[in-house]
Amino acid sequence: MKIVEDEMDAIGGQEVQMPTLQPSAIWKESGRWDSMGEIMFRLEDRHGSESALGVTAEEIFATVANEISSYKQLPQMWYQIHTKFRDEARPKSGLLRVREFTMKDAYSFDINEEGLSDAFDKQHQAYLKIFKRLDLAVIPVEASSGNMGGSDSIEFMVQAPSGEDDVLLCTSCGYAANIEKAISRVEDVTDSAGPDVPQKFATPGIRTIKALAKAGHAAINQIKTMVYVIDEQLTLVLVRGDQFINEQKLADVTQAILIRPARREETVKFLGAEPGSLGAVGVETLPVFADFSLRGRTDMSTGANEDDFHFSGVDIERDIQVDDWMDLREVQEGESCINCGNSLNRVSTIETGHIFKLGTKYAEAFGAKVLDANGSNCPLIMGSYGIGIERAMATIVETHYDDKGIIWPVSVAPFHVVITIVQMKNAESVQVANELYEGMTNSGIDVLIDDRDARAGVKFADAELIGIPVRITVGPKGIADGVVEVTTRKNSETNLIKIKDVISDVSDLLRAYSSSTDS
Repeated sequence: MKIVEDEMDAIGGQEVQMPTLQPSAIWKESGRWDSMGEIMFRLEDRHGSESALGVTAEEIFATVANEISSYKQLPQMWYQIHTKFRDEARPKSGLLRVREFTMKDAYSFDINEEGLSDAFDKQHQAYLKIFKRLDLAVIPVEASSGNMGGSDSIEFMVQAPSGEDDVLLCTSCGYAANIEKAISRVEDVTDSAGPDVPQKFATPGIRTIKALAKAGHAAINQIKTMVYVIDEQLTLVLVRGDQFINEQKLADVTQAILIRPARREETVKFLGAEPGSLGAVGVETLPVFADFSLRGRTDMSTGANEDDFHFSGVDIERDIQVDDWMDLREVQEGESCINCGNSLNRVSTIETGHIFKLGTKYAEAFGAKVLDANGSNCPLIMGSYGIGIERAMATIVETHYDDKGIIWPVSVAPFHVVITIVQMKNAESVQVANELYEGMTNSGIDVLIDDRDARAGVKFADAELIGIPVRITVGPKGIADGVVEVTTRKNSETNLIKIKDVISDVSDLLRAYSSSTDS
């Protein structure tokens, strides 16, 4: 946490601490009491008043920001390192997804967009420094803001096989985006004009895109119709047959509070057919949203809203009443980069940090306004910036290990050095170890002495498992020659060092390791 504090203080952050138990009123005022859904822990006191355990803290910081009255008090940047709670459906992966965790959350307040951009850039650079000091190779990527709201947001991702977030990367130009935000070039499809009106044809037993493709209607020439309930409104959502809908994109573009797939009985009631035979041709009473990749397409196939029947020859702009064209499809690996046209790679990553430009959403909800230089009342412009402390530590473990255990970077290791006494019954070994321990402690080295009455192999294995960067092995044979063994966990190299030089040599070694991440 000190690394995080150092970098926040360096950009002008002021550390504060806000309540974890927060009244429901502030969440209702921002509109997030409902949109947070089941992720929020909610409770009532003995008087029936509703509260929540803090998921995040935009609401309460915006409330406090009401104390700012003039542009002369700006900019402000406040942060806390505090406990958060989320009712995760499936807590897993050690510390990566838990219900109680520590977060560094920071909030900036400015009078204009230029100030917000400056704060956002400062946080961006501070995050890069933090993760470098943690020896994490982060990839900043474009990301969805989700129910946080606002405009731009950037996630800091670390590539790892165990990661739960997929990112699309272009190794040519550097484009990087979370799959919830990624876009790509869509290759033009040349269609025939098709018939003047859609042609209905029987498709007994055909219920999937794949089955219809086998019947001679290629997936790229099909319209996939998905039915969602968006804020209680049944809605048809269309993408190409060979594509998939990204539900976060749908949520972002519609600004909906609640989205869910329609139930079977709902589709049958409103469309007259089972899933697998659904389409939007002739639908006039329900909203229809379509992905941009369908615009201008002709001679396509889709469900006829009659069991075991489909239409062919569909001209989407002629035969379907599309209410809105949107970016809804999920980008796939191998598609062309939106910037340079080269192939995109899809990689698994762990999210370690997220920064947002919130704009005036929360200030307007809570009436947080200040007088500008002209004497006019203006809403504060906010930014929000988060790092999960335990998640960052877990990510280090996921990316720094071998078959023996963890390999901690010096900056976050529980101890810098472990002194292992090979024979506890050898008084001289114990004496040398204690002298080294005292000398290193006085030199500011965080050192652990393993004086357990256990076999040397057990001690070595435990030191490697824990991942302490440097091990000093003290034994009677080495003492007789005036040396001890110094082993580095990172590369398993062992050197014999004269006892009188150990403290200075190990100090130099630790500084070298630290400088490789601090520079």
